[in-house]
Amino acid sequence: MQDCRYDVIVVGAGFAGLACARELAMHGLRVCVIDRKQDLGERMHTTGILVQEACDAPLLAGLPPALVRAVPHVRLYAPNLRSVRLGAEGYRFYTTDTPALLRWMGQRAEACGVELKRGLAFRDATRTTTGWRLDGIGEARVLVGADGARSRVAEKLGLGRVDQYLHGVEYEFDGFALREPDALHCFISKRFAPGYLGWVAQTPTGVQAGLARRYRSGGTHVPDMAGFLQHVAPMTGLSVTRRPDSIRAGLIPCGGPVRPMQRDDVVLIGDAAGMVSPLTAGGIHAGLTHGAMVGRSLARSLSGRAGPDVASPPPVPGFAFKRALRWAFDHAQFDVPVNLLLAARPMRRVVEQLCFHRRGDPPPAPAAGD
Repeated sequence: MQDCRYDVIVVGAGFAGLACARELAMHGLRVCVIDRKQDLGERMHTTGILVQEACDAPLLAGLPPALVRAVPHVRLYAPNLRSVRLGAEGYRFYTTDTPALLRWMGQRAEACGVELKRGLAFRDATRTTTGWRLDGIGEARVLVGADGARSRVAEKLGLGRVDQYLHGVEYEFDGFALREPDALHCFISKRFAPGYLGWVAQTPTGVQAGLARRYRSGGTHVPDMAGFLQHVAPMTGLSVTRRPDSIRAGLIPCGGPVRPMQRDDVVLIGDAAGMVSPLTAGGIHAGLTHGAMVGRSLARSLSGRAGPDVASPPPVPGFAFKRALRWAFDHAQFDVPVNLLLAARPMRRVVEQLCFHRRGDPPPAPAAGD
């Protein structure tokens, strides 16, 4: 193990890490991915909701249909539970069996030649004349940190670190059917989700219900899932007495990209790099895209088509507009205006732009509900 030499070692077999590793392997480079988990699908921290662009990307080509479920609409609820149904022609969200999806991606990466080493945690790395050495694993010309919002690679090697989070919790209920399964149900509520929102959606295997709220270091407030489920039960039909079949929870970056993101032949990607939408907390698509982009950039550099050092990361979004909205949502979220303005055309337009990634298209006529 100590004598193994790689072009790149990727720390973390999440969406960003596997996307990066697969790109590198497809360009003929020797890549090793290490992950502390024996099963890539265990102890998940992601919500498992994919945007249309993620499923359309070549990276997920060949995705087994059983792993995803199309959800063409969003039903947005005010704190008083009045709602509006939104959509955009040709646009879908997809819920997924997230553990199974990550296992599938791991198998796909291995089929491309990636060496995937499960059950190995990153502790530290030592600089060498030609790159980095990880004790018990080997040496690499470049080290990639894809190890999540609290990246140990960033901590140990002096890179930028995520400092703004949401605290999210999600329950899975197997074999349950919603009354309105073709909508992603999103609930605005300062009581249950200050700084963010709650959600309920039909998945390939049942129903997922989640809640996220702003996180303060040292704070003791955690999302009140029991209260939230009771609050939305009249809308969803979920029984408040039913115990979830699985639970996942974790911190979600919401402050935008970290700085510095790379130096000395080490680069951060995905959640470790803060590549998550500050407002909508969309991390899977951003992680897939950023991981693949960095993988292609590194492949060009290591193949001699760029400078000898790690390639400069591709341009990344600054999320300036969404960061401004994030500040407003953190500091000026009030229930009464949302109750009054939910069905107003300007508010519907903003939500449709954020949800469906459309700019300038006339919005479809929504169907409002009580």
